[in-house]
Amino acid sequence: MKNPKLPVHESEVPVQSWYPGTDREIHGRALSDVGGSAKIGVGLLELPPGANTKPGHYHSREEEHLYLLEGELCLHLGERLHRLRPGSYVHFPASQPVPHHLENDGEVTARYLMIGERIDDDLVSYP
Repeated sequence: MKNPKLPVHESEVPVQSWYPGTDREIHGRALSDVGGSAKIGVGLLELPPGANTKPGHYHSREEEHLYLLEGELCLHLGERLHRLRPGSYVHFPASQPVPHHLENDGEVTARYLMIGERIDDDLVSYP
């Protein structure tokens, strides 16, 4: 029998960094992967001021969810811009052919939860 996954505090999860020193620098903690990977990924992410998550993309089979905890973000959803503030929630359905990316055009680091499925044959499109 497998050991059950136990509660974890964010401070116990190592920080990962992507694209350090660029305008795409992002930091995060893979909360759902402590004690083994999960079918649903839950990441606690930090986007510093001036950083973005370009290029815009969408998924063929996976859906994603974003919940903003701290700071403000500009969501680029297709050709539209949306201002996100703490408490904002966004759902990116699978196969919705509208690219999305985030931009922190504010003065403080934005912290948010990103939740998404992990489907092996998912295709990511970057229009």
